[in-house]
Amino acid sequence: MGKKVLVVGQGAREHALVWKLSQSPEIKKIYAAPGNPGIAQLAECVAVEATDVSSLLEFAKKADIDLTVVGPEAPLMEGIVDRFKEEGLKIFGPTAAAARLEGSKVFAKNLFKKYGIPTAKFEVFDEIEAARSYTRSYTRQGKPVVIKADGLAAGKGVIVAPGWEEASEAIDSIMKERKFGKAGEKVVIEECLTGEELSFFAITDGRNFLSLAGAQDHKRVFDNDEGPNTGGMGAYSNPPIYTQELHQQIVETIIKPVVAAMSQEGHPYQGVLYAGLMITADGPKVLEFNARFGDPEAQVILPMIKGDLLPILEAAAEGGLADCHVDIDRGSWVCVVLASRGYPGAYEKGKYIEGIDELAEDTLIFHAGTMIENGQLLTNGGRVLSVVVRGDTIEEALETVYREVGKIHFDGMHYRTDIGKKALKRGR
Repeated sequence: MGKKVLVVGQGAREHALVWKLSQSPEIKKIYAAPGNPGIAQLAECVAVEATDVSSLLEFAKKADIDLTVVGPEAPLMEGIVDRFKEEGLKIFGPTAAAARLEGSKVFAKNLFKKYGIPTAKFEVFDEIEAARSYTRSYTRQGKPVVIKADGLAAGKGVIVAPGWEEASEAIDSIMKERKFGKAGEKVVIEECLTGEELSFFAITDGRNFLSLAGAQDHKRVFDNDEGPNTGGMGAYSNPPIYTQELHQQIVETIIKPVVAAMSQEGHPYQGVLYAGLMITADGPKVLEFNARFGDPEAQVILPMIKGDLLPILEAAAEGGLADCHVDIDRGSWVCVVLASRGYPGAYEKGKYIEGIDELAEDTLIFHAGTMIENGQLLTNGGRVLSVVVRGDTIEEALETVYREVGKIHFDGMHYRTDIGKKALKRGR
């Protein structure tokens, strides 16, 4: 009897999860809630929003789901894992208490301080004037400062302020104007670390963990890291900075201590650990943790996993990772995100997408903001598609991915032309 799996979410990350899980010989049926047109080619889409925990629970029980895999962060913070476990259902992801590692920057930073996990120097404030005073201690010295809203802010709650004017505006915006609502009741103010950023991914069962890979994403909307931040315009795996020595440093000084700390605090963490790191002259330091796969990093990390993903996710959900092993592809994977005109601001919808059927057979295309109308594939979001390819080298992957991107078109389509170029400068 094959197993039935439910994937929660509707973006390119969830499409990548469904694509990877669809390769499992153990799975009979995959459902996605709510899914998208690309996911619908591999799974049955269910018209339930990712944050409608009660309806998801009802569906999982009715459909006899063997494992639920949560893609986005919002349902994790709302306690979907707690609810499912209370009903005896198997689910991959952290509890609401454990997901605070992403959901509360104050919780995370205090945890790092308590357990000696390397991170930027910081202080926490719930009063505006105290926050302003501490901020001036940086700006008076001509140092940039980082202001972070405590809670989730759709990736926009972190402001790097080069001087007092920007810092003051950020504090007012978060704490006075409450731009991010309750997420801004407290702020973390910290030193601005310098170095190169790296995203590191592991899967843990609360005690044991499996390291997956490192990747670098591109958050700014335009080439040369210009323009506003986005959800991510592209990513590549195995960046040159990610050496075996750095891998060991990350595992020993960050991942192991965080897994142990969460267990010690009474909130064992089961699920994906996504560490956003700054590789400084003093070694890797934590910028933030996320409680799920990144997007677009998932699109280049998941294809690197050789073999069946299902047993790994099940073992993590059941506390049995000690007996698991994962093989990781050592090639280079690159993802380029195709976005709608106007993104990350107000964007257009309903534009006809053409050229997908012309892509090479081994090119992966993951849907995000798409819809089907009158039998035609149309745009329906800011980030529309992720184009993903593999190469033995980063140069090969980049050459291939941009050739494939050139085959796709929709009115207003834009994308970055410099994804992975940083790796070429390092000579890989």
